[in-house]
Amino acid sequence: MVIDHVIPQKAGGPSDIDNLALACYRCNEFKGARMDAQDPQSGARTPLFNPCNQDWHEHFEWSTDCLRIIGQTATGRATVEALHLNNDWLVHARRIWVSTGLFPPME
Repeated sequence: MVIDHVIPQKAGGPSDIDNLALACYRCNEFKGARMDAQDPQSGARTPLFNPCNQDWHEHFEWSTDCLRIIGQTATGRATVEALHLNNDWLVHARRIWVSTGLFPPME
């Protein structure tokens, strides 16, 4: 895990606890300095999910097999696509975690 500036420093985001979140290295690399992305459903630019002030369950849900994250809102869909949250590597890792009982995450 790495520390992510939810609002990137390049965009004036501070380095205080209210703007920091844990992210996997790959997700952080895909996010870069972006704060928005295109919603694949509407084509509109929309803000990426902000874990500091948004509820995960309002924007995402797990697929029935718990291998994929499904965006439920424009923000959710744009975040799933921009951060590649369902790339082959992550789906494979989730499959292993599900088979061992380590996944899905506890509520």
